[in-house]
Amino acid sequence: MNVTYTVTTSETELQQILKLQHSNLPVSISSIEKQKEGFVTVRHDLAILKKMNDKQPHIIAKDEDNVVGYALCMHKDFKHEIEILRPMFSKIEEHLDPSTSYITMGQICVDKAYRKQGIFRGLYHKMRDELKEQYDLLITEVAANNTRSLQAHYAVGFTTLITYQSDGVEWCLIRWNWA
Repeated sequence: MNVTYTVTTSETELQQILKLQHSNLPVSISSIEKQKEGFVTVRHDLAILKKMNDKQPHIIAKDEDNVVGYALCMHKDFKHEIEILRPMFSKIEEHLDPSTSYITMGQICVDKAYRKQGIFRGLYHKMRDELKEQYDLLITEVAANNTRSLQAHYAVGFTTLITYQSDGVEWCLIRWNWA
């Protein structure tokens, strides 16, 4: 296995992201796996994924030509594009100094066969290396009941900005300070 980290440059890579995303949605996994391995919440389509990538390329982990992990870059220009993320952007605007530059990590996922090999951390480090000159913070949110994901984010260096409720879900809005 020779995993490399790069930015998304092709539609084929975007399609591979969507395939990996689909296999990690709550509807695609058991409740035991959801608790043990974590899950992704948002389902993107190719059009929005491409628009996001055109604004700020996504970070991917590849084993040869196969995408085995991804971290989606979501610029604040997309705050109205995905319904479930609108409350997150509202909370960011309420709690962050307007002069602070930030990018949101729209979703991170690692293929089941590649977990526990440092790819999660590798994706975030590549993201930081690619974007730290442009942004002060990386912000994301994780469902409070997704404990595996929260623990992994805290281990990378994220801290909690706020916790809030939206549509019956408790969310942890977390940030990684790059400044």
